[in-house]
Amino acid sequence: MKVIDSIVTQAAGIAAVRRDIHAHPELCFEEVRTADVVAQKLTEWGIPMHRGMGTTGVVGIIKNGASNRAIGLRADMDALPMQEFNTFDHASKHPGKMHACGHDGHTAMLLAAAQHLAKNRNFDGTVYLIFQPAEEGGGGAREMIKDGLFDKFPMDAVFGMHNWPGMPVGTFAASPGPVMASTSEFKITIRGKGGHAALPHNGIDPVPVACQMVQAFQTIISRNKKPVDAGVISVTMIHAGEATNVIPDSCELQGTVRTFTMEVLDMIEQRMKQVAEHVCAAHDAECEFAFKRNYPPTVNHPKETAFAREVMAGIVGAAQVVDQEPTMGAEDFSYMLQVKPGAYVFIANGDGTHREMGHGGGPCMLHNPSYDFNDDLIPLGATFWVQLAEGWFARDAA
Repeated sequence: MKVIDSIVTQAAGIAAVRRDIHAHPELCFEEVRTADVVAQKLTEWGIPMHRGMGTTGVVGIIKNGASNRAIGLRADMDALPMQEFNTFDHASKHPGKMHACGHDGHTAMLLAAAQHLAKNRNFDGTVYLIFQPAEEGGGGAREMIKDGLFDKFPMDAVFGMHNWPGMPVGTFAASPGPVMASTSEFKITIRGKGGHAALPHNGIDPVPVACQMVQAFQTIISRNKKPVDAGVISVTMIHAGEATNVIPDSCELQGTVRTFTMEVLDMIEQRMKQVAEHVCAAHDAECEFAFKRNYPPTVNHPKETAFAREVMAGIVGAAQVVDQEPTMGAEDFSYMLQVKPGAYVFIANGDGTHREMGHGGGPCMLHNPSYDFNDDLIPLGATFWVQLAEGWFARDAA
């Protein structure tokens, strides 16, 4: 493993920053203190910045030479609305808020890279350091783009990185094409006619209508899309009734849809609406159908992904650079990849044994109350960011 010595030397200080951020988690669009910490470090290292983009986002600017070429490196800053089970010293001090996805670590790795890049400037061009708010459901990437991210800071490509528990430390993963799914949510209200449960013929029972609808949705997955195309329809909530002897007036279904392509998403939304309306019509019930699209699929560009893999191999060896199996989880970096070429890559977080005494009893998985970012990744992740940026400009100059 070939990490940059000066980054290793500064790693303990950056880890302290990471733990401070972990202890003071902030939810989407509330990352005021976190943005202040980022801004303080960038100022300390002489890096000019723009604040307030996408509400609380920070963009650091490191220029060198006369070239107009530019690259963007992105880290997310927000935490999750969940209770932390860990009791070590840097555990969350805010009940109901926790860095359970490692965004504190993502911010730390990019800060470590910023410190090195600002001091050494071994490149000809501009590196934009994108500290993004509100990845966890707020669409912070979309809001930064709306605020003019790529207009005010024109860049040739943009890259993001996420930690991945379960893989051994020293491993990277990157693959071209879809790596994370789109996420959408639906709400369907079936309106029938309530009545006495002993006299069902006098009413229109929405509950069996809902049961048929849930079953019928799965035929969309098994019969309407190509078997090689991925798609998930999960009905996760059914609400109806208040008493055992009363047929309710209505029944509400809610859930999520995940796909790797917009074409499959279009088809699923259309067919779900048709199925819902026609199943209701067949039983003389009324249907209210609402479908909300959240994040689009995260689709890596082949050229940029191949380059990222080359950089990874130069650091940890080709054998430690693996393919990233696509996951049905979602990521709002997808918005950036819709506008700019780039790649979303993964760095292994280990098996959880890095956690100190006082961690919760559960596994160290993402969105788990016993999760903690592995500080051993800071030099490795920062080295990747530095060599990715330097290599990008060196390659373009060749």
